[in-house]
Amino acid sequence: MTPSTLSRRRFIQGTGVTLALPLLEGIHPTLARSTETRTPRRMLLISNNLGVLPKQFFPEASGRDYELSPYLQDLDRFRRDFTVISGLSHPDVDGGHSTENCFLTAARGPTKSGFRNTISLDQFAAERLGPVTRFPTLNLGVNIDKANRSLSWTRDGALLPAEDSASALFRKMFVQGDPSAVKRQLHKLDERASILDTLLDDTLHVKRALGHNDQSRLDQYLTSVREIEQRLDVSRQWELRAKPTTNQKSPEDIHDQKLFFEKFDLMLSMARLAFESDSTRIITLMVDAFATPPFTLHPDQRTTDGYHNLSHHGQSETKVQQLMDADHQQMALLRKLFSQLAETRENEERLLDRTMILFGSNMGDANTHDNTNLPILLAGGGLQHGQHLAFRRDQNRPLCNLYVTMLQRLGIETESFGSSTGTLNEINA
Repeated sequence: MTPSTLSRRRFIQGTGVTLALPLLEGIHPTLARSTETRTPRRMLLISNNLGVLPKQFFPEASGRDYELSPYLQDLDRFRRDFTVISGLSHPDVDGGHSTENCFLTAARGPTKSGFRNTISLDQFAAERLGPVTRFPTLNLGVNIDKANRSLSWTRDGALLPAEDSASALFRKMFVQGDPSAVKRQLHKLDERASILDTLLDDTLHVKRALGHNDQSRLDQYLTSVREIEQRLDVSRQWELRAKPTTNQKSPEDIHDQKLFFEKFDLMLSMARLAFESDSTRIITLMVDAFATPPFTLHPDQRTTDGYHNLSHHGQSETKVQQLMDADHQQMALLRKLFSQLAETRENEERLLDRTMILFGSNMGDANTHDNTNLPILLAGGGLQHGQHLAFRRDQNRPLCNLYVTMLQRLGIETESFGSSTGTLNEINA
């Protein structure tokens, strides 16, 4: 076989074991050509797990001539660059705060015994796109409870911890290790690959003695092992390549949870930097308002309670006013991000037009623990924006219909994801 026809993976007949071939010089150019000819498309997925006040967020009228709601007035400059959508939710995903890990998975019944999450939108997209960037995805967090919350989940329903350190993320993206450090990292990767090879050999020896159900479980396990093997192989190749450079200084981490908006702003800046350097094309950002204590609204003003207790406002005027202030500041951060992406050019096109930004929540109304009519705003990506898509609030459409459309916009050929029943083609350009 010539390098041009040699498969990326080679199968050994009769054993079911997939042996990983290295990224050979004769193979990689073909892979590079297949990805470089496509216009890079990106996706930033943001969720505040306590949502926003729905009355101030949703417009009253639908269509293109709708009047901006109080919150959307903060984004007036970008009216033609975003779409607000009402009447979306995940079917059978209810139970108040227990739904926060299901925002990008749509896994049903999070409060049921034996619940297991499913693959999240970002991981599904990364699988389909392949290793086009150093990091298939970046999973970020603000005030995140790392052990219990994440937007990003594996195919087996395992939580992927979010990175909440901007300085650690900066080092990961831009700081090149010295030759000895790179060598140590390669050795670690090789050791892990060796362990997986041994594991595959051992499990295949016992497979023939297992019953049908156990063989099926073992096959699922082996599939997971092979996925890890593939990731290790890709990581090894990227470790051999120089990291991009930047004129930005390494950021200082903000450890004080009370500085909620400063931390939110910092992680949005890191996401923008990751896109600009093409370190990744898919980012998730979970804003863990549930874990946020009383926080700073303004230099001389702090909230009277933690974010969660504020969200259960019971129509208290004092709490509602503080929440409105917080929501307006979130809109201001989005406006800043839209502006920066609009000013950044990539091959004469705005980076905003190549980047889909989803802002939403698993909570339709945190005050009542309602998980329907979720607040959803989608901006950028070169889609057909400037409208309010309003679906029935008593019979919501699946949010995953929007996810399918977003996946297709990324260039992924799929007709379904999660609980989808179709697409939201109203936003297609």
